[in-house]
Amino acid sequence: MKENITLPGDPLPSNSRFYIERPPIESDAYRELLKPGSLIRIKAPRYMGKSSLMLRLIHQAQTQGYSIVTIDFKLVDSQTFLSLNDFLRWFCVNVARQLSLASHLDDYWDEEIGSKVSASIYFESYLLEQIKSPLVLILNDVDYIFQYQQIAQDFLLLLRNWHEQGKQTPIWQKVRLVLLHSTEVYIPLNINQSPFNVGLSLKLPEFTVEQVTELARRYELDWCDSQAIENLMYWVGGQPYLIHQALYYLHQQKISLPELLDNCANNNCIYNRYLIGLLTILQKDAESSQIYHKIVNYSTINIYLSTNVAYKLDSLGLIKLNGNNYQPACEMYRLFFQQNLLIENHDSSVEKLKQENEQLLFLVNVDQLTQVANRKCFDDRLALEWQRMAHLQKPLSLILADVDEFKFYNDTYGHQSGDDCLRQVAQAINSVIKSPDHLVARYGGEEFALILPQTEAGAAILIAEEIRETVKLLRIKISELTNKTQSTNTARLTISLGIACVIPSGDVSFTEFFQAADQALYQAKQLGRDRTILSSKFKFGYNE
Repeated sequence: MKENITLPGDPLPSNSRFYIERPPIESDAYRELLKPGSLIRIKAPRYMGKSSLMLRLIHQAQTQGYSIVTIDFKLVDSQTFLSLNDFLRWFCVNVARQLSLASHLDDYWDEEIGSKVSASIYFESYLLEQIKSPLVLILNDVDYIFQYQQIAQDFLLLLRNWHEQGKQTPIWQKVRLVLLHSTEVYIPLNINQSPFNVGLSLKLPEFTVEQVTELARRYELDWCDSQAIENLMYWVGGQPYLIHQALYYLHQQKISLPELLDNCANNNCIYNRYLIGLLTILQKDAESSQIYHKIVNYSTINIYLSTNVAYKLDSLGLIKLNGNNYQPACEMYRLFFQQNLLIENHDSSVEKLKQENEQLLFLVNVDQLTQVANRKCFDDRLALEWQRMAHLQKPLSLILADVDEFKFYNDTYGHQSGDDCLRQVAQAINSVIKSPDHLVARYGGEEFALILPQTEAGAAILIAEEIRETVKLLRIKISELTNKTQSTNTARLTISLGIACVIPSGDVSFTEFFQAADQALYQAKQLGRDRTILSSKFKFGYNE
């Protein structure tokens, strides 16, 4: 029976032919679901397909005969968040109800030992004892509870504890946790008390050109011209919901592709209701509105985003990171919000002065040759992140990178070619960085530095290795004379990197930390260049 084609918007059923897989996300998630005591974290902005993937995980769990409980935190009454005790009681009762079990909550609840311990006892001694199969506990819209900071801290600590119990206690191995959220965690959490740095982490990407082409085929559209796909993606990016909407209307022959693309630039497009919904949400937050107004109108200005604002805009899918700069997620967003996101400004001269100050701040902190942060910005930021990570007790990684044989390259090909080489290397490094909290700077000459807050050594090594391979892919040729043959040997330009990682404390000095990264870089050079070395002293989070 042919699937009925309906207007996109709701999660796609597990058997829908319109679901496009984004390998290896689905296979990795299905495999992890089978592991005792597993934890899966799925992150993506709104309308990126989290709920559709969730339905597929539920289907996989059903085929295995697992018990399934789905908790959606957007459905919780606000008064439930007034106390941790009320919240955890609500949580436990809902799990019992979905398992078709009588509550009996008071038989296990003892406020004298605390609500977190009571909740754990209730699960271990009652719920998990009553069911014979593994339990898939799906927690949707987890980021909704971030606004209740104390509740979130205690609840996330509890989830981390349950996951750790699953590594050593047979009854807790029954539990498979699945957490879905739209943005990063923007509340302070001890790194060892959060479920957001363990388990399998999956971030849903946008559709590729190939995936959009396949979806068009499933909508029975004859798209022989790849340029048509590229034109559509220029306006709406690879955002699954926007792509589905376009292909649905084209399939229904309610609009032609040229008309659809032309209308993206005005308020009469097929996305009008969706865009107005985003606008309404955005205008409820004055700070986010002000910042996004600048992003869509002043693309040449380096705009600083606080962590909270960055995460809010990211959760709505309104921005993407390009190096150290933010930009609208797609061209349609840029034009729509330029026209409709109106910010009251009673004094244009004051606003102009603010813009000029922002531009001046940008010039003061940016290296003019490479367009990444300069030495001054690096020094200021490293001191700031050192203090911030010491307060949060979270890891800080530092990567120092040096272009191999750059003096020879500069002397051989000239200073203009040398400058062009540094620009390419800087942008290659910048392209690897995805987090808004991370900073790329030109430290001096051919040396670059990266500040990576809330990043353990293992993750820093992966970033450093990606940088090393990305620089090689530039295919910048460098020739040198060999002593034996006096012939010319041509190779690609490479880069060496040194890493240090630590949780700042009174036991470690700021200078020692920097020197450790510098020494690791020196070792990389001494061992033959084109390699990454981690400091043997400062390597927090690295398991050899």
